[in-house]
Amino acid sequence: MNEYAMLHIPDSRYCFPIGEKELVIRFRMAKEDEETKVFLIYACKYNFQEKQESAVMHVGYSDRIYNYYEIKLQLEDVRLAYIFRIEQNGKVYYFSEDGITDTYNFKEGFYNFFQMPYINKNDLLPTVDWMKDAIFYQIFVDRFFMEDIKKDCSYINMKWNDKPFAKGFAGGDLKGIIRKLDYIKELGITALYLTPIFLSVSNHKYDIINYMQVDPQFGTEEDLKELVRLAHRKGIRVVLDAVFNHCSMETEQFQDVLAKGRESEYYDWFLIDGDYPDTEKINYECFASCNYMPKLNTANKQVQEFLIRIAVYWIKEYEIDGWRLDVSDEISHEFWRTFRKAVKETKPEAVIIGENWHDAYPYLMGDQYDSIMNYAFTKACLDYFARENFDAEQMAWKLNANLMRNLEQVNRMMLNLLDSHDTHRFFTEVGKNKDKLLAALALEIIFIGAACIYYGTEICLEGGYDPDSRRCFDWEERSWDAGLMEKVKELTGLRKRPEIAQGDIRVTAQGKMLLVERGIPGKKLRLLINMTEEAQTEHMEDGGFVKLLCGNRARFEAPAAVTVEQRGFAVIGMED
Repeated sequence: MNEYAMLHIPDSRYCFPIGEKELVIRFRMAKEDEETKVFLIYACKYNFQEKQESAVMHVGYSDRIYNYYEIKLQLEDVRLAYIFRIEQNGKVYYFSEDGITDTYNFKEGFYNFFQMPYINKNDLLPTVDWMKDAIFYQIFVDRFFMEDIKKDCSYINMKWNDKPFAKGFAGGDLKGIIRKLDYIKELGITALYLTPIFLSVSNHKYDIINYMQVDPQFGTEEDLKELVRLAHRKGIRVVLDAVFNHCSMETEQFQDVLAKGRESEYYDWFLIDGDYPDTEKINYECFASCNYMPKLNTANKQVQEFLIRIAVYWIKEYEIDGWRLDVSDEISHEFWRTFRKAVKETKPEAVIIGENWHDAYPYLMGDQYDSIMNYAFTKACLDYFARENFDAEQMAWKLNANLMRNLEQVNRMMLNLLDSHDTHRFFTEVGKNKDKLLAALALEIIFIGAACIYYGTEICLEGGYDPDSRRCFDWEERSWDAGLMEKVKELTGLRKRPEIAQGDIRVTAQGKMLLVERGIPGKKLRLLINMTEEAQTEHMEDGGFVKLLCGNRARFEAPAAVTVEQRGFAVIGMED
């Protein structure tokens, strides 16, 4: 037995409450020990010496190296003590704070059992419920649709269908989004994520001059209010982009420091090495190496108050539904803790989504973000669908490993995406193969967490890296693939099913097909993806009612089998 692979950490992603009296416990073991039986031995910590209960743990997730055993406990007494009993080849072992042992002294268990001392209600990470079945639509505002022809258009320097360039302006605006709300609704979208909309000199607006003013290129504050009001009427949430790591060098605060140096009241709002900031030598910290985007000193209390006031203002006055946090991993944990309290006190159901490209567990323990943009999911999809680096089993391992990074509540709120304004277009990455695109969208939509479709994916918009990934939406419907669009709508229509909204997830490989199962008692939804060059057939042996709900290059074969052709997928509904 490989004891080096064994891992359990109390009060962590291996032990966490999902309700006031409900607890998830995980235990990691090596895959080579997969025949092992694992039991949770538990009791109230004050009674553990006298009497314990036992429950079987099952493998919930597997990656390339490990099996993760999991159990959900409904507790009467939330002062829990527990250890693990391991049975292998007729021998019994115990795993406690002392590690693996042949015996265990229950009478002295108070020295070395694991514990969840108490489930305090205010330590729970509540799930933003609308995120569980949300389908986001990310819009790069300048490139989506231009409706306001009466605005000052002198800034526009590219034709709508021109290939974008770094300093190109196409004219998209908030009224354009309002105009297309019916289209967005029909696509099955339930939430919008807009790239920054505040006053800026750039087309992307990530160098903000005034956080309290909508950029006139995009419209007015009233346009934003109208967009939110009409979107809400259609059941669509609106999430804005918070650029709090840095600002524009044109902000009044940085300009004051440029003029006055250390004498400026805003000097400590920035991180400067010297009496004055030098924009040529760049003796101040900034985003990447961009001298025009000085980094804000978020350890400064005045800066914290300034930014939190902005966040709360747009929620209170314009009823937005949350914030996506730009470059969030370069800002202190302390700031995000303060930020979260202010946002959640203002609107508990407002979502907080960080832009962390890597494992963000330290930010996702319940006191900072709700979730992140799930670029680990993006990378896995590129490796499976585009690069073909993974077979079905390897893809299942990777997805499971990613899931094990976080608490269950976080996984249910993750923003899963195939691409964004910061990546190559996924359709281009898969070699403009529409079957691969549809299969990847099926995975994104069935997977646990929120799905995020980058504007234009549904019409097979192409693009390389920034700025090419920010092309204008082609509104000439004759150029659309109507069949593909209908498949996308079929998929988005599945998101409201209870198997997705409330269901657990299981990811495995079934032969050469990737299998993702979402389920609640009595109902299952099963996604099969075949990325091989040959047709694959899956026989449903679970019994009960079986139906093909959606698919591409797939067919149902009586009595209960589904054949998926190369590059195809099938979504199967199953009821007991």
